[in-house]
Amino acid sequence: MAHLTPAALVENLSWRTAIKSFDPARRIADGEWRALERAMILSPSSFGMQPWKFLVVADPAVRAALRLLALNQPQITDASHLVVFAARSTLDSADIDRHIQRIADVRRVPARSLDGFRSTILQSIRGRDAEHLREANARQVYLALGFFLSACAMVGIDACPIEGFDAAGFDGALGLPAMGYNAVVLAAAGYRTPSDPCSSQAKVRFADEHVVTRV
Repeated sequence: MAHLTPAALVENLSWRTAIKSFDPARRIADGEWRALERAMILSPSSFGMQPWKFLVVADPAVRAALRLLALNQPQITDASHLVVFAARSTLDSADIDRHIQRIADVRRVPARSLDGFRSTILQSIRGRDAEHLREANARQVYLALGFFLSACAMVGIDACPIEGFDAAGFDGALGLPAMGYNAVVLAAAGYRTPSDPCSSQAKVRFADEHVVTRV
């Protein structure tokens, strides 16, 4: 396994900023993008349930329409890639069975050997109302967003998380409810322009001792 030095880790994360001005002429290479997609897929989730879907929107016409639903933010159309992070609108026994079967297939074990794990997951969601499940799934999606943003920083690709958008409008435009998902957050990725306002500004964070407590 390749290791990044501590200094390089901090340097890359310090370089990262929420880019507002992307160069529309620069595209992320296919190989790099596949690695970033894989980073999203490898994100952790509760019980490994992965209650998400990542929509990579490439169609210029669709992105132009989505921009109108996102406060006309230029990142939506100008960035090389746009990802809509969507959460599963619910979780039920069918979702659990699908997960258990995937584990069995990948690890080459009988599905019945995972009955105890299946019962644990089922017990964790039993009794939760629909709103609670939606909120829980949305929190899982933010783990994937964090993985994506960090992965972009590690390979020198700019990214910007976006919450300022009409989620219901995105759901309708992308047909998400029919798939059993709802839009939660967006991320644009690509390369900054020299005029990006955030690039020339120092990163502002509270001092370590104000946010880290060692017990």
